[in-house]
Amino acid sequence: MFLKFLKKQFLLSFLAVFIIPLNVLAYSDYIIAGGNTVGIKLDTDGIIIVGSYEIDGHNTMIDSGLKNGDIIKNINNKKVSTIDEMVNIINTCNCTKLSISYVRDNQNKTTQLELYEDKGVLKTGLYVKDSISGVGTLTYIDPNTKLFGVLGHEIADAETGEIIKITSGTIFDSEITSITRSSNGDPGEKNAILYNNKVRGTIFENTNKGIFGNYTSTIQNKKLYKVAKVDEIKTGKATILTVVDGQKIEKFDINIMSVNKTKDKLKNIEFEITDEKLLEKTNGIVQGMSGSPIIQGDYIIGAVTHVVVENPHKGYGILITNMLEEAEN
Repeated sequence: MFLKFLKKQFLLSFLAVFIIPLNVLAYSDYIIAGGNTVGIKLDTDGIIIVGSYEIDGHNTMIDSGLKNGDIIKNINNKKVSTIDEMVNIINTCNCTKLSISYVRDNQNKTTQLELYEDKGVLKTGLYVKDSISGVGTLTYIDPNTKLFGVLGHEIADAETGEIIKITSGTIFDSEITSITRSSNGDPGEKNAILYNNKVRGTIFENTNKGIFGNYTSTIQNKKLYKVAKVDEIKTGKATILTVVDGQKIEKFDINIMSVNKTKDKLKNIEFEITDEKLLEKTNGIVQGMSGSPIIQGDYIIGAVTHVVVENPHKGYGILITNMLEEAEN
């Protein structure tokens, strides 16, 4: 589970000379297991509408037919991807109506949006965002390719449930300051400080199997874990690596209850937390643990992705091979 903070603004190939099989994958047999908490910032492909406010009794979102989750791509036939670009068009267009091109449910749509003056300033009546920031857990770094994976699942729009399309992003250092414990029906969360000036990597992809990118910082000399093939994963004892205090990566015991070996499944590993120290601290899986690597012996087998809301002691994970393959697609 990814703990996210929404930033609201008021206005808002290689050329080969050899023939090789297309399904050859380059990820390493041994990789670095993460476990450290990272801040995540995604730059969205367009400007996302997240709410509205009235201006002198007018609700422009309702009047224009726009909805929360719509992604503005063009204003007055000019491509926009940041709030600053949107504000600049409003300030220079010398107009009281905007032509808006936007995307909803993967369909392109257009509308007209009235601008209204408030204390001498033209406003849209929309709350919008052009980036998403939050906290997750680094799953792995491949020391040979320098690719990394985080979360093990997508970051999706809260209103539509659709995967958010991005143009770029970064991961950076973060520090856990406290834990809001989980309870039945209400997953807790990691509370954190984000150090966005301490960038560790650049993001190029947001998919249903995780967030992937290139690790740009120096890779520390850490233990390498063998990548487990699905037939090598067993039920029974395992551990997860995660941070619950400061920046200290700790190992906590879990019990793997079942393994779904279907490659395209996302909830491949069903497990329960058995570590008394972790249960005392968090009462189970909390938001921000997504991506915590699952270790069995000297193998890295997967990553934590979901919590059973009705019983946060239990959760699911994705196979590490699914993440590694996704990063190279």
